[in-house]
Amino acid sequence: MISRDDAMSMLGAVTTLRDQVADATLPLDIPGVATGRATRDSLLKQLDDYVIPRLRSLDAPLLAVVGGSTGAGKSTLVNSIVDSQVSRSGVLRPTTTTPVLVHHPKDERWFLDDRILPGLSRVTGAASEGDGDGSLRLVASSSLPPGMALLDAPDIDSVVSANRALAGQLLAAADLWLFVTTAARYADAVPWDLLRQASERGTAVAIVLDRVPPEAMADIRSHLASMLRDQGLSTAPIFGIPEATLTSEGRLPEADVARLRSWLSALASDARARAVIVKQTLDGALGSLEERTVSLVGSSRQQVTAVTALHATAEQSYREALTNVEQGMTDGTLLRGEVLARWQEYVGTGEFFRQVESTISKVRDRITAAIKGTPPPAGDLGEALQSGVAALIESQGQGAAATVVRQWRQLPGGDPVLADHPGMAKASPEFSGAVERLVRDWQGELLDMVRSEGKDRRTTARIAAYGLNGIGVILMLVVFAHTGGLLAGAEVGIAGGTAVLAQKVLEAIFGDQAVREMAIRARKRLLERVSELYAAEQARYDGVLDGVDIREDRAERLADAAAAVKAVR
Repeated sequence: MISRDDAMSMLGAVTTLRDQVADATLPLDIPGVATGRATRDSLLKQLDDYVIPRLRSLDAPLLAVVGGSTGAGKSTLVNSIVDSQVSRSGVLRPTTTTPVLVHHPKDERWFLDDRILPGLSRVTGAASEGDGDGSLRLVASSSLPPGMALLDAPDIDSVVSANRALAGQLLAAADLWLFVTTAARYADAVPWDLLRQASERGTAVAIVLDRVPPEAMADIRSHLASMLRDQGLSTAPIFGIPEATLTSEGRLPEADVARLRSWLSALASDARARAVIVKQTLDGALGSLEERTVSLVGSSRQQVTAVTALHATAEQSYREALTNVEQGMTDGTLLRGEVLARWQEYVGTGEFFRQVESTISKVRDRITAAIKGTPPPAGDLGEALQSGVAALIESQGQGAAATVVRQWRQLPGGDPVLADHPGMAKASPEFSGAVERLVRDWQGELLDMVRSEGKDRRTTARIAAYGLNGIGVILMLVVFAHTGGLLAGAEVGIAGGTAVLAQKVLEAIFGDQAVREMAIRARKRLLERVSELYAAEQARYDGVLDGVDIREDRAERLADAAAAVKAVR
């Protein structure tokens, strides 16, 4: 017997577990998620349909669910037990689509509300075609003794999947399974799958062996009893019903159901016997929670692992893109091609580069002459540098987006997420404009840096001689060739000393230490800006994943709730 105090303690722990199971959603479509979702659904249904209602109402009538295979005669059996047409029977399959719960009139209050099977609406009166899915028909019958209700369930192997699912749900809500099979089908696989579940969960079971040729009754009963023992159901009583012609009302002969009706009536009238069955099934249900909860905890952790891997892939892709931008800024790539051509135009003819080792005064004179109008203005060189930097940043950003999508398609859960969010294979539509603004704003910072360094009168005069924009462009050249130390023409090897020349001009104006610090600060600011831009792009992918309702603490809270249930059992 279960005391009320024990029931209340278990109820609190089980209700907490139920809340955690409901919260343990598995939204990410990863391998094995279907099994996890099925486990979660079965847990919720058993907790809602049986465990919690039974703990709240230990003295409620015993619920015996009549289940079995297609054509086993379940509805005919129920009608015969109560000696009334309460459940539709016939040759068309499936006959029972809306489950029928038969109870004594005095027990009606236990079933009118949603104490059990809260997901099914209640209907009363005569059966109709409009009952619909999700209904539970209540039928009061004085032929059934108080203290027990019979529930005629759909076929466990129905051709209609919804019927099969409902049959399983109803059986999980039962105190007692009244399992109906036939002489021809008692060894079928589907019934035994469910009977094994009943054995594993400690559910009380009684077997009705229907339509048995009288001459084969002993042999078939013996064989069935042996199979039940093998599955741990040796205590399950077997009620044999011989093959016979139905009465004019479509019921079994009275003599054939008398033993089963007598057994049910005795069980209904014996509170202690009912309590024993309730305790057996309730203990079994509570015991089965642990293994299934452990399975659900594992499924929940797999969700966290999968979404963490997707997050990490996005982060890694943009981190590598930033690294590639940094490398592209310092490996001399930006000082070739269009930039080199504009630089040559800017400082004069190629003969000028042969004089790189001349004194800085000669360098300054040639630069000054260039600024004053002979070669093209510094703006052309600046635009070439700006375009080169923007192209580097954009290409790496677009590449990171493509990399994220490619790798997500190879990771668990990635493909379904991408299917729900098309367009993630490219950077955001605003990305190109953001890159251009970034480079322009950074150039503005460089000019502010030059102004700040040229505050004294002498330096200001030198800057004026070359032009602020010209000095800013030359500083960009140094930034994109500076490798952590002062430049060496042989080390960098950029087009006959282009970067060396640029650095010497700046050193003549600001001094070597100032040039070094300016280049480092300028590069750092550009990388910081690019990092912020890439972070915003990465946030698109993080936002998609944040929309998948997965939290790391769910699995731990679920495990703790299961442990609490185990502790109070």
